[in-house]
Amino acid sequence: MKDADVLIVGAGPSGSICSAILNKNGFNVYCVEKEYFPRFVIGESLLPNCMNYLEEAGFLDAVKRYGFQYKNGAAFSYKDEYRYFDFCDKTTPGYGTTYQVVRGEFDKILIDEAVKQGVEVDFGVEALNMEFKDNCVLTTLSNDQTVRSKFIVDASGYSRVLPTLLNLEVKSHLSPKKAYFTHIEDKISEPLYDRNKILITTHPEHRNVWFWLIPFSNGRCSIGVVGEDEFIKINGLNELDTLKHHVYKAPMLSRLLKNSVWDTPAKYIQGYSKNVSKLYGDRFIMLGNSTEFLDPVFSSGVTIAMHSASLAAKCLSKILKDEHCDLEKEYKEPLMLGVNAFRTYVDGWYDCSFQDVIYNGKNHDIKRNISSILAGYAWDENNVYVKRSNEALRALWEYCK
Repeated sequence: MKDADVLIVGAGPSGSICSAILNKNGFNVYCVEKEYFPRFVIGESLLPNCMNYLEEAGFLDAVKRYGFQYKNGAAFSYKDEYRYFDFCDKTTPGYGTTYQVVRGEFDKILIDEAVKQGVEVDFGVEALNMEFKDNCVLTTLSNDQTVRSKFIVDASGYSRVLPTLLNLEVKSHLSPKKAYFTHIEDKISEPLYDRNKILITTHPEHRNVWFWLIPFSNGRCSIGVVGEDEFIKINGLNELDTLKHHVYKAPMLSRLLKNSVWDTPAKYIQGYSKNVSKLYGDRFIMLGNSTEFLDPVFSSGVTIAMHSASLAAKCLSKILKDEHCDLEKEYKEPLMLGVNAFRTYVDGWYDCSFQDVIYNGKNHDIKRNISSILAGYAWDENNVYVKRSNEALRALWEYCK
């Protein structure tokens, strides 16, 4: 029997940040991760707000030293249209720059830093079953060990350990999407191309299909296409050829990637948008993608994961000190403020209202408010496009029309 104050399942960004903050507060944290790091995962374009959570956990200096691709904004293209947002030109104070990262390397840096700080982590270990008692949780692991903890944190991401074991999964309101993606040697030579920005491109024929182009610091990039199967699946083509088929239909991508070397097989994920019936319960709390994953279009996944980790660590610190903590008001409600704001703009992307706003480009003050959200500051209650996001987007769309 192994004892811990908190068992954290998953060593990705939310697990490593939550582990480090709890450890700093003097609690005995044990983290298990079913995979061995580094491992391949997408979600490679961070948002500037991530820097705040990396700093809080004590990881920021290590990330800065590594040499990841600098990022200062997001660019959007549709046919011959091109618009960009400078994340330093925003209404919310705070970091305006960040990095575009190879996630296998980035995630390993974070959890390695947590280990240096004193967090105990075991890789290649799965949480198989949990028994909730009055004063503890007994968790059976794949290494035949049992952990007795006061609380369990699900940071398992797409594995969604607790939603599966406790039957908490709820269907997302978003239609099922599929994403084909790979890494390539991009060989982009266009002098005006800005590697410091993610490029999001609308498909020239289907506006509910889009591409990401995320440049790395080593001359390679991540490229992907996202949409419903009926629009992106090509019978008779494998994943890589399907991806290339769509990429070279987009004028800007075709021009940028004309000399690229497609040297890595493509993969795909589908049905990734998920939801849960509750975010916490008696002796458990869930973080990031374990709770709700919206869509990758605005790179919000890692930011939501990190924000949830920071909130959860603060709440658990109070609970473990026998201080009063209302998880509804101190965890769920503040977390969902930003998630719901992101949801508004994801929905607006797919119904094209937000695309119309982006490609219109009117009014610099409005653009600065939107830039704050795209930079990850979706919890800024001083921003009307956060607090009243649905009304604000509707009014903005009417204005832009």
